Amino acid sequence: PVRQGELASALMKALSLENVVPLNAPVLKIEAVVNNGIRLLVAEDNSVNLRVVSAQLKKLGYTFESVANGREAVEALQRVTYDLILMDCQMPVMDGYEATRAIRAGSVQSDILIVAMTANAMEGDREDCIAAGMNDYISKPIRMPDLRKVIERLIPPSVPWA
Repeated sequence: PVRQGELASALMKALSLENVVPLNAPVLKIEAVVNNGIRLLVAEDNSVNLRVVSAQLKKLGYTFESVANGREAVEALQRVTYDLILMDCQMPVMDGYEATRAIRAGSVQSDILIVAMTANAMEGDREDCIAAGMNDYISKPIRMPDLRKVIERLIPPSVPWA
């Protein structure tokens, strides 16, 4: 078995990057540097689900803000530029489908990446999300490896030394 610190040290040595990040720095610090410039918006009305996804995003090193419904997500795009929205599908006031359609029809950030977050994992749910204009889909309960994978598929991680 290889320890994370040993692997990170070996990779940095192989890439001649020993002085870029301290060799004893936790791997999370490296991820935080990689993900630092990506701004996410989380649209989630359930406080438990919001705490779970918030903890996962923090652990992955992402900067994010949250709103409680689709209308607030649409309004947030008028004020702040985001790279990606994690959009719950079932919310009060304006659900994720309606919010996505409003964003796609609008003039501000209409091409923003939107990932559906839904507890519905039935056949056809992914297609419904894509038909509403979402770029991808992740089912709840959200697992951190799945969250990382979907974000990195849409926004490949930048490498600070590239």
